[in-house]
Amino acid sequence: MGKHDSVEKPEILYEVRAMGGNNLRCKGWKQESILRMLENNMENAEHPEELVIYGGIGKCARNWESYHAIVKSLQELENDETLVVQSGMPVAIFRTNTLAPRVVMATTNIMKATWPIFYDLQDKNLTIYAQYTAAPWEYIGTQGVIQGTFQTLVAIGDQAFGGSLKGRILLTAGMGGMGGNQPRAMTMLGGVCICADVDEKVVNHRLEVGYCDVVVHDFDEAVRMAKAAAAEKRPLGIALMGNAVDVLKKARDSGFLPDIITDMTPAHDPLSYVPAGLTVDEARELRKADRDGYFKLAGASMIEQLKIMNAFSDKGVQVFEYGNSLRKEARDAGMPVAEAMKIPGFVAAYIRPLFCEGRGPFRWTCMSREAADLARLDDLVEEMFAGDDLVRNWIQLARKHIPIEGLPARICYLGFGQRKAFGMRVNEMVRSGELKGPVAFSRDNLDSGSIVNPTFESERMKDGSDLISDWPYLNALLNVAAGADLVAIQENYSMGEAVHTGVTMIADGSAEADVRLAACLTTDSGIGVVRHAQAGYDIARKTAAERFETAGVQVPLWWTPTATFGPDDSAAPKKKNA
Repeated sequence: MGKHDSVEKPEILYEVRAMGGNNLRCKGWKQESILRMLENNMENAEHPEELVIYGGIGKCARNWESYHAIVKSLQELENDETLVVQSGMPVAIFRTNTLAPRVVMATTNIMKATWPIFYDLQDKNLTIYAQYTAAPWEYIGTQGVIQGTFQTLVAIGDQAFGGSLKGRILLTAGMGGMGGNQPRAMTMLGGVCICADVDEKVVNHRLEVGYCDVVVHDFDEAVRMAKAAAAEKRPLGIALMGNAVDVLKKARDSGFLPDIITDMTPAHDPLSYVPAGLTVDEARELRKADRDGYFKLAGASMIEQLKIMNAFSDKGVQVFEYGNSLRKEARDAGMPVAEAMKIPGFVAAYIRPLFCEGRGPFRWTCMSREAADLARLDDLVEEMFAGDDLVRNWIQLARKHIPIEGLPARICYLGFGQRKAFGMRVNEMVRSGELKGPVAFSRDNLDSGSIVNPTFESERMKDGSDLISDWPYLNALLNVAAGADLVAIQENYSMGEAVHTGVTMIADGSAEADVRLAACLTTDSGIGVVRHAQAGYDIARKTAAERFETAGVQVPLWWTPTATFGPDDSAAPKKKNA
């Protein structure tokens, strides 16, 4: 018998449910809340038995040994200790202080990152794919990306269709992971969506949870249904069985012109993307048998898909990339750069003005697991920001259309100043017992000041700073300095071209939480305003001018395109001889 034969295999969990109520398994609410956020990730996971939360291969822990060690560490963690997690593996616990984060983590940060290098390192059990909120345990289900899609579509409606999407048709693809958001967001705005996917299991799940209304297998039938609904200005979400490339080809060849085209296939991870010509089962087998060959097929298919999308853009259709790295992956596969980057990404085209106000996908999660707590917080945000149309419209629609998945949670594009005001009031409600348990504040890693990606969030910056990755590092450092409860920094998504940070802050009703929340909810979105103001965006400069002084934020120097680097030789004083 070998020396390792007697080692007991860790338990593999096929179902996890986030704990609710007021019983603590940990030594404080910060640790307990972070543990419940991890459990909530697993409850909403696409493949919990593999620790895959969403987005193809986004994991919450490196392996099952790591998962169980993380849980045990959180349960035993003292209130003056910090757990250190390296790419999903708990590597150390340090005694720090009570105001320090309880958890810090770094994931998928790889020098000279490429997909082959990443997969080689993953095969050696050295890293995982962070996928935004999977690794830092901040995933709240599909709701998160629904609002991003919703706000993008609102902007498209305002820019191109007179402020309404009723009677308009969106053609897109991808219903797994983050993809179920598209038909849901479009129908919330009164429009029609045809969303293609090759995986019947995924499609049926989206139908079951109400993110689409009907499943069809024939392209022509889907178009007929879409046109009929659009003519009646009736919202309709159509799931169409089919590959993205094949569906786009049929749309092109038939002369069908939708109003909007985008894509949410997992192009950000070429091994999860299903190339044209392969079934789901065939793709699965080829990934195992020939990874390099799969990469080539996926790249060729992405190029073909993007060429068709570009052609639709030339015909006046609103075409954009919704942050799935389709353009970057097509470029890396050999598509000429100018052609690959022809259509815009959604941030540069539609969302950046919101980032300039410090707005972004801010969210709160109720540790009590009581729906009544979420309802009270929905009431509160409507009361506090009644004059903010963006907030009011979203909350009212979300209450009606977004189901609770796991721990009750809500996402909302609150901006600089609003987050602090809301968070402080929530902590008071926890303290008074108006809420039945603490509340965890987090946000998507794609936020106002927490991400750089030159083919996505930081694309086409006004000052040309697309490649400058200082900002997410500053965001992480500031959040640690401010006393956030969990801080994560990650480099993934567009492999080798994205850095982003995650943060979790716990409102447990304590006086200490008042201090931490006041600081964190200022720094976290405030650095986003600074980032865009320093880049020369007028909206961000206006936000800074109106809100910074009362928030205690100072700006020592404003960036300009020209600066004094030193005297011209002719004007320089002559040095005297020693």
